Amino acid sequence: MPLTPRQQEVIRFIASYQVDNGHSPSYEEIARGLNLASIATVHKHISSLEKKAYVRRSPNQSRSIEVAPKFLQEERRARPTRPLEVPLLGSIAAGVPVVAFEEKATLSFGDFVGNKTTYALRVRGSSMIDDHICDGDMILVEKVETARDGDTVVALVEGTETTLKRYYREPGDMIRLQPANSSMSPIRVPAQDVEIQGRLLAVLRKY
Repeated sequence: MPLTPRQQEVIRFIASYQVDNGHSPSYEEIARGLNLASIATVHKHISSLEKKAYVRRSPNQSRSIEVAPKFLQEERRARPTRPLEVPLLGSIAAGVPVVAFEEKATLSFGDFVGNKTTYALRVRGSSMIDDHICDGDMILVEKVETARDGDTVVALVEGTETTLKRYYREPGDMIRLQPANSSMSPIRVPAQDVEIQGRLLAVLRKY
């Protein structure tokens, strides 16, 4: 049988009290902690929890209540798990911009995923090689719409092409998308032709 809301309050109070104090609460402490009317009310709830196998107790001892493994197992199952995968949306140019496309796949980044705005891309090209971002690397990106000078960003250029570059604002309302490769020239375009789609969070390389 499922627990009633009051029974859930009682067992969670007992579990929390044991963690904080190193021993079980007395019936009087449970009554005070949960604003219950009487010790008899506490006894009734404890008896119900014992019948449902959520607690164990020894007779004639005021601090003998123990939370049973059944409750701890159910709490672990109910605890939300941290997402371990992010969408793999396609490839990103690190050389000449290419037309963006979407792949139906996911990439696991359990240690880095913080929210649903995080996604992954596969790098193509070598224009970011001096920042140790190589062709074939996977990058983890936080979806944002603005950037600061020096940020490594995913930029949509002229509405159709995406590229990974360092972002800089220049006079005349121009944007410089700077490669990290001394043999390549930067991309300079009007600010109105650049849409920031994300900021680099991490790089993953598989050997």
